[in-house]
Amino acid sequence: MSDPTFRQVRLGEALKRLREHAGLSQREAAYRLRYNYQKLSRIENGQLPDYHGLRAMLDLYGVLVAEEAPFIDMWERACEKGWWHAYGPDSGGYISLEHDAIRVREFQLGYIPGLLQTERYMRTVFLGWQVQRSRKWIEDQIAIRMRRQQRLVGDDPLEFYAVIAENAFRHADREQLLHINEIAWLPNVTVQALPDAVGINEGHNGSFIALDFAYPGEMSVLYVEHPAGSTHVEDVERVKATKLLFKHLSKLALTPDESAEWIGRLAAGR
Repeated sequence: MSDPTFRQVRLGEALKRLREHAGLSQREAAYRLRYNYQKLSRIENGQLPDYHGLRAMLDLYGVLVAEEAPFIDMWERACEKGWWHAYGPDSGGYISLEHDAIRVREFQLGYIPGLLQTERYMRTVFLGWQVQRSRKWIEDQIAIRMRRQQRLVGDDPLEFYAVIAENAFRHADREQLLHINEIAWLPNVTVQALPDAVGINEGHNGSFIALDFAYPGEMSVLYVEHPAGSTHVEDVERVKATKLLFKHLSKLALTPDESAEWIGRLAAGR
C-alpha cells in the first residue's frame, strides 16, 4: 500500500483537531463511531474514510451541516488520484507535495533542479547513478519530471525560486544552460547562481526545498533528500529557520540578471 498523499494527511489532521476540540479521546470517538481504535488512528494518520464515515465523524464532533462544506471538499480532493499514480504506487512522495504547493524555494548544491532540467540532462543523471535502473524506470522518471514542469505554465502557475550553486552547473551542457535562462524569463520563475567565489557558506550543508501551501496560517514544509531516501519537516520553527537560510543564500548569490548573464557566458563556452 502506498503512503498517504499530502491531501489525505491534511484531512486526517483536520479530523483529529475536530475530535480534540469536541473533547473526545481517540478511544471514546472510536467507540461512538462503532470503529475499533486502530481504524480511527489510521484515518487520523491519512487513511481515507468512506463518505458516510466522514459525515458520521463530522456529526459526532459537532460540525453543523451548514459548516460541513470545507471538510467535504477536503475529502473529495483527497479522494482524487494524482496523475503520478499511473507510474506506480511509489511514484508519489515529493510529487504530491509539489502538486499542492503554491510556492517552491529550492537550493541545489549538486544538480540542476528537476523543474529546470532538459530531457537529455535527466537521462544523463539517471544513467550516472551507481544503482542500475531498468530502461522503463528511467523513461517513467523522465516522463514524471516533464509532467512536473507543466506546473510552471498555465492559468495558475507555481511560483518557483531557485538558488543553484556553481558546482551544479559543471556537468550541464549548452542546451541545459540555455534552457535555464529560457525558463527564467517566466514571471513566476526566479533563478540565481551562487558562484564558488563567495566562499564557504551554510549552503555546503546540502540541498533542500521549502514548499508553501494555501492552507490556513500559510503552512510550509521542508523537504530534504538524502542517500537513504528523503524526509519532510513541518515543524514551524525549523522550516522558518531554513527559509531564512534560503534568503541568506539568495543575498550571497548573483542577482537574477547577473545570473542570466553568467549562465549565458557558461553556455557560450560549451
